[in-house]
Amino acid sequence: MKKYLVQFKPFLIFVSIFFLTYIVLTLLYKFYLNSYQAEDLDGITVIAGRNTEQLLGLFNYDIIIQKNSQNPWLDILLNNRYIARITEGCNAVSVMILFVSFVAAFSGNIKKTLLFIALGLVSLYILNIIRIALLIVLMYYFPEKNKFLHGVLFPLIIYGYVFILWIFWINRFSKYAK
Repeated sequence: MKKYLVQFKPFLIFVSIFFLTYIVLTLLYKFYLNSYQAEDLDGITVIAGRNTEQLLGLFNYDIIIQKNSQNPWLDILLNNRYIARITEGCNAVSVMILFVSFVAAFSGNIKKTLLFIALGLVSLYILNIIRIALLIVLMYYFPEKNKFLHGVLFPLIIYGYVFILWIFWINRFSKYAK
């Protein structure tokens, strides 16, 4: 048994750090969400909605993203037509938690790790705002493609980007890069 523990030590350390980080961050996020009333929407999602509205406004879209009066989500109106809603799951925090957990599990130099995580989180947030904005516009023009756009294409974009960041991290900066 000891032979296997020694042989698989790097893998066991990776899995332990990954799951520990993932569980701690998920619990912290859950506590954050629980600080809001059931009918309220969390601040991160509200900011994501506001930033999406600002981005589309830069391109002169007639966009309104507002809190639904009875439900915990943001209603999206483009050219006075209801398009969709932004819920807590649209803010990409769960994807960010997954990203941080993986990078932490393959951590290298602490300074480089923290810098990469910070830059990665900022880039993920920006990509997510762009993703939501593009999704709104495409759903306006192609409502029949809603399931494909929301369920396949746009998750592929955000998770694909996370995967590219992970590969870059492993090959360039993690302790396993050598």
